[in-house]
Amino acid sequence: MSERGPATAPSHDSSPESPSATAATASLTRARRTSLLVTFILGGLTALPPLSMDMYLPALPQVTDALNSPAATIQLTLTACLAGMALGQLVIGPMSDKWGRRRPLLVGMVVYVLATAICALAPTAELLISFRLLQGLAGAAGVVIARAVVRDLYDGDEMARFFSTLMLISGAAPIVAPLIGGQVLRFADWRGVFVVLTGVGTVLTLMVWRGLDETLPPERRHTGGVGSALRTMRGLLGDRVFTGYTLTGGFAFAVLFSYISASPFVVQEIYGASPQTFSLLFGLNSVGLIVVGQINGKLLVGRVRLDRVLAVGLAVVLVSAVSLLLMATGVFGEVGLTPIATALFVLMSAMGIVLPNTNAQALMRTPHAAGSASALLGTTSFLVGAIASPLVGIAGEDTAVPMALVQLVCAMLSVSCFLALCRPWQQRDAHTAPAPAKD
Repeated sequence: MSERGPATAPSHDSSPESPSATAATASLTRARRTSLLVTFILGGLTALPPLSMDMYLPALPQVTDALNSPAATIQLTLTACLAGMALGQLVIGPMSDKWGRRRPLLVGMVVYVLATAICALAPTAELLISFRLLQGLAGAAGVVIARAVVRDLYDGDEMARFFSTLMLISGAAPIVAPLIGGQVLRFADWRGVFVVLTGVGTVLTLMVWRGLDETLPPERRHTGGVGSALRTMRGLLGDRVFTGYTLTGGFAFAVLFSYISASPFVVQEIYGASPQTFSLLFGLNSVGLIVVGQINGKLLVGRVRLDRVLAVGLAVVLVSAVSLLLMATGVFGEVGLTPIATALFVLMSAMGIVLPNTNAQALMRTPHAAGSASALLGTTSFLVGAIASPLVGIAGEDTAVPMALVQLVCAMLSVSCFLALCRPWQQRDAHTAPAPAKD
């Protein structure tokens, strides 16, 4: 793989801009950058994955009983949604580079709302899995296009700061979602969770329609077809450093999703916590992620090299995963919920450093193909997470060892990719990538 950025990319419209058009574009960009509404919308779009999955987590044991299916089968409803978001990004990202951000986003959000409403009516586990897959495919538009919009408007450390700022909004979703899910279960069954999600999706769709303008002007759009998009992605993957950050973030996300998938059973079934207690613990972990994310964006970015901060975050994740495995296997004897919850809190908090910085470092190298690069970032993360999800339940519901083991393996792979591919000690200017070649 090349150490430089991708050498080839689809052609752009090469017609020059008029001075008035340039001034108008600059003015519009400044307005977008200062819009709190746009920030809130992008945060909401980024929050779609935790909203779609975490609000549903407290209901997993209930769905298992209601649909008369084993836990491993019901966990596939999480895997299906995650896989859909992964594959959807791979398609929608290049589409947004060609047709702009707004139209693909609106279409995806409408389909997301419809699929979520149908999930509330699913009579069998098989149908629920199918429509969760469709929900993920459509919801991918929000995730991939939100990152591309950030890349349209920001660069360098400013982009890393903005990703951390988004955590104030998107990071609140893992706090609020399981709390809402737990409360919904007081008054309704698991189907009520999808009714609430349908309402959330509808509101967010209306906000996008009314409040988010196009951020990719026609002169910056790609003019090629499918073949051109594939060449762009091949060029991106040929950049060793971009691929390194993508895989580092992907395996770190798998650590996170192993926790998301297994924690309802570990906390509620093994340690006997109620859905409400689980929701509170899950929310506390998300607070840690938000706080560390803000420390990263407000205090560290611009003062400490992003790679150094990222290395510390990865080290904390690795140590936390080792601790969890040692406790789960009984090396420290019989442990209660408090030590396990503490280790999970530290692990989740470290994600506030790892995830925004891997995204920022990768996207800094791809100003010419933000949609495609965002698609590769998201697809890698969600696919690896989807593979990890069923593995955490492979030994049943009575042990936390599979969760801890999957987390440790993924953490080791994340650190290995960072060291072997990113090679941070060799990089002097990871922010600059060559301009794309014209066809």
